[in-house]
Amino acid sequence: MILPRHVPRVSIGVPVYNGERYLGEALDSLLGQSFEDFELIICDNASTDRTGDIGRSYASKDHRICYVRNETNLGLARNYGRTFELSSGEYFGWHAADDLSAAGSLARCVAVLDRQPAVVLAYPKTQLIDEAGRITSDYDDGLHLQAARPSERFQQLLERVGYVNALYGLMRSAVMRRTRLLKGFPGADIVFLAELSLYGTFWEIPEFLFYRRFHSEASSNMDRTRLRALWSPNGNRRIYLHEWKHLLELVRAVARAPLNTMEKVRAGRFLARRAIWRRTELVRELAAAVRELATGGARQERR
Repeated sequence: MILPRHVPRVSIGVPVYNGERYLGEALDSLLGQSFEDFELIICDNASTDRTGDIGRSYASKDHRICYVRNETNLGLARNYGRTFELSSGEYFGWHAADDLSAAGSLARCVAVLDRQPAVVLAYPKTQLIDEAGRITSDYDDGLHLQAARPSERFQQLLERVGYVNALYGLMRSAVMRRTRLLKGFPGADIVFLAELSLYGTFWEIPEFLFYRRFHSEASSNMDRTRLRALWSPNGNRRIYLHEWKHLLELVRAVARAPLNTMEKVRAGRFLARRAIWRRTELVRELAAAVRELATGGARQERR
């Protein structure tokens, strides 16, 4: 007789590229969770260091761990998406390969989602750590979004979001499937959280249980060109309108969300005001794009 496969309540996705330096620490912090009914999906984005050896070693020792290697580098966004595609849990959370979680983090997030059906994302408070794991400061995410109106939560998120640590909280998988997840452009994590806020409330657990690591190779130290290559290595264009892309994707999120007409109007009004507030950046991007097109055309004519 073939026994049915156990479906874990929680899935944890660990997307990683060349993460040999901190991957073991991150996995140890996850395997040390007091809540144990989870699967852990390591998605190796064609690493060229010892990431594969580390991932396979952990998978051979714990049946909850699945190690998958992509044949080519899919980019950060698609690799994050692949961990979710491979998941089966009722709840899902991403975990960066260089961050750490306290032993009670997962249990606290599960408890919130179990007792609060309106909550779509539960996340703990964050402390920032350095390369050696030393705490450097507390960080106030400020995303305990409990407003009844989706448009209000949407506005609050976009006004408050900073380091996007809440992306590494625990979410309802069924709700995530209704979103566009992460797309291949810098800042897509902000757009995703904004879209998610239209589907339900966010809950901040008041204890510091998540440790965000900052180090020399962290994305926070990359310029915009490197960030674009990180998010989508095969999708770089010569002209990239960052502000316009964000605005367009936020408009799409509102249009797709299951909101009544009045709520769509409220969210749309906020985005219109936001565009006015950021008009200097929007105009600057268009002007730069026109100059780039003009100089590019001139170079073509000289050839």
